[in-house]
Amino acid sequence: MADPSPGGESLPATRWVLRDRLGGVRVRAALAATGVVALILAVAAVAFVVLQRRQLEATLTDVAAQQAAAVAADVARNGAAGADVTPAGRSERALVQVLTRTGDVLRASPSIQGEPALVADRPPPGRTIVRQVDKLPINEEDPFGVVVRGVAAPDGDAVIISAQSLETAANATDVLIRLLALGYPILLLFVAGTSYWLTGRALAPVEAMRSRVAGITATDLTARVPVPPSQDEVAQLATTMNAMLDRLVAAAEAQRRFVADASHELRSPLATIRAAHEIAAVHPEVTEWSAVHTDVLAEVQRLERLVDDLLFLARSDERGIRPRSEDVDLDDLLMAEAGRLRRTTGLEIAMEETPVRVVGDRHHLARALRNITDNAARHARDRVELTVSRRGADAVLDVVDDGPGIPDAVREQVFDRFVRLDASRQRGAGGTGLGLAIAREIARAHGGELVVMDHDGGAHLQLRLPLPEGPDPGYAI
Repeated sequence: MADPSPGGESLPATRWVLRDRLGGVRVRAALAATGVVALILAVAAVAFVVLQRRQLEATLTDVAAQQAAAVAADVARNGAAGADVTPAGRSERALVQVLTRTGDVLRASPSIQGEPALVADRPPPGRTIVRQVDKLPINEEDPFGVVVRGVAAPDGDAVIISAQSLETAANATDVLIRLLALGYPILLLFVAGTSYWLTGRALAPVEAMRSRVAGITATDLTARVPVPPSQDEVAQLATTMNAMLDRLVAAAEAQRRFVADASHELRSPLATIRAAHEIAAVHPEVTEWSAVHTDVLAEVQRLERLVDDLLFLARSDERGIRPRSEDVDLDDLLMAEAGRLRRTTGLEIAMEETPVRVVGDRHHLARALRNITDNAARHARDRVELTVSRRGADAVLDVVDDGPGIPDAVREQVFDRFVRLDASRQRGAGGTGLGLAIAREIARAHGGELVVMDHDGGAHLQLRLPLPEGPDPGYAI
């Protein structure tokens, strides 16, 4: 049985679908190339036939013009009555007449003896008229190229008419059309076959990538697609797909860790609540219900905070954080956090404030600040320092504690989800590992940043937020 793919389809079915699509690409590419070539060849063939026929007709007309010139020279020397209108080798499809200016036929080719003038044109001496006629008034249905030339003869002005049949051009054109009609489909079949073969060669690396991708499953993301040696778009596609697979591996691993850590974090308070109730149910006579209620309530609050953090991160991953835009006084938020820490921690809280106002989401910024200060209070021995100031174009919040500090090697790791540097996994010793991750997400959503700064004898977290553009709104006194 085939292994199911993550999307629910079997790999053989997916493989056949992809193969059919690649075959469709080859067919479409071959048809497109053949269609383009067919159109170009059709236009070129029509143009070639038209030009070829015109060239043949022009050549035959030139023959008639030469014949008219030869007869005109003879008439100019010897007179119209003795002109030779049957030169040696003359075809019966070449017609010559010598006329007077009044239209009387003096001399004519043997095939048209006794026939009237071929055309009605009577140019004066020295002028030549060239034209094509569809038929002649001598029972000739074929088209002719006609040259009419006026000439001055010793016995009076004369008109020379030389006509050359264009049937030869029509016959040659018919032969050419038949040849093109025969070769046209053969050439198109050759183009289609060649295009299909070349497209298959060009898509061979894509087929190799398809085969490799079809074998990748959600449980094994280690395979990578082959990168062809050519430095073209297909190679770039393979490189991009491998980079995408690397990101998928990283995302799958992060998701796996996230699910494992989230299940552990959710299981711990639930286990504590269940254990407290089971012990109380077994020994109700010795149970201090007030202590049980206090413990259970504390675990429920931790569970509520954890679920709230998980939902926040899930929404953030799905559509990002969309903070509202309102004026927020950071010094007021920091003062409120300092008062809360003094009431709940028993630590020495030192505060240095400068009136600073930014534009952002008050609720999100208060949450980020609480997460940072809670982290400092959890690790501090005796003292936490809170500072807010203006530095250039940024508002800067500094939170410093006198705890064990953050080693340089893990400065970025502390912003990952479910990361705690303390070795203990007890809820009293460490948080959920989501606070700093959420704080950084909020900072970046506001165009700022949360970083770990160098500090001796403790940890120093710095939150930077951009100040609003324009003049400082100031504070009323």
